[in-house]
Order: sequence, then structure tokens, then C-alpha cells
Amino acid sequence: MKKLSPSKGKISHVLYTVLLSIAAALFVVLVTGTVVGLVRSRNAPPLLGPGNPIQTQQPMLQADDIRVYPGLGRLRIPLSNSSTMILSIAFPYSAGDIAFTEELNSKINDLRKLTEDYFISLPERNLMHIDEDLAKQEILRSFNNHLRLGRIEALYFTDMIIFSPDGF
Repeated sequence: MKKLSPSKGKISHVLYTVLLSIAAALFVVLVTGTVVGLVRSRNAPPLLGPGNPIQTQQPMLQADDIRVYPGLGRLRIPLSNSSTMILSIAFPYSAGDIAFTEELNSKINDLRKLTEDYFISLPERNLMHIDEDLAKQEILRSFNNHLRLGRIEALYFTDMIIFSPDGF
């Protein structure tokens, strides 16, 4: 009795067909890319990648494009009376002023530290009733003293919560 086994010729024929198909697809991609590269002008923006206006979907920044700066995040500040303050600060800035935006991004840690230092330095008796307006003015002044390429016009405390182990 004869045993039927898969033919080695059939497997190699399937493998040959698959490899030939892949090679043909690569050839088509290379020829298409070459033709497109030759036909497009040298000053044309890239078809794919970050320079493509269709893919980025971000409008061009204008000088009067005012946004809220979110970079400081939520601060957790230990206070002198063993309490912890949770604070989020926001402020408007001109997104079109690239140099000032870069300065803000590079000084995030400094601005956080200035805020923490202000609240840590408050005497314990002032922690019961923090004057938000005074705190905003003082922090704004210290921020602007630290910045060189622009000024912040206003600060907003979006969160200001004090957790106390004593429950004051």
C-alpha cells in the first residue's frame, strides 16, 4: 500500500508564489514612489509626516491666540501645620508668542517651587484663612520676576483644598 504524503513540489510552489507576490508589491511601491518624487516640485510639503497640514489638524498660531496654560499641574504642598494643600494654578498666555511659551515650558519646575515656597513660608496662624487675592498677587509678582521673555497678567486658582490631620 502506498502512503500519500504532501508533495514537496506543492509547498515550494506556494512559497515561490508568495515570495514573488511580495517582490512584485515592493517593486510597485518603489516605482510609484520614484515617479511621485520626480513629478513633485522640490518646495512641496511632505505627503506623510508632521509637515502635512492634512495630518496635523492644528491651526496656525496667531499672535492674539490666547490660551490657558496647563503646565503647572496639580501641586501638593506640605504646610507648616502638618496640613497638605492641593492647588492648581491656571493663567492665560499668548500661544503665538513661541519664545515666551518655550520659556514657560522650561521653567515649570521653578514656577512650582516658587508657589510651594510661598505657601510653606506662611505662618501657621495665616493658614486658617488664606487670603486668595493676596496669594495670587504675591505669586504672580514672583512668577513675573522670574520670567524674562514675557509677563503673566492674571492667575487663577482652579483648585485650592487644604487637608488637615486635625480637621481645622
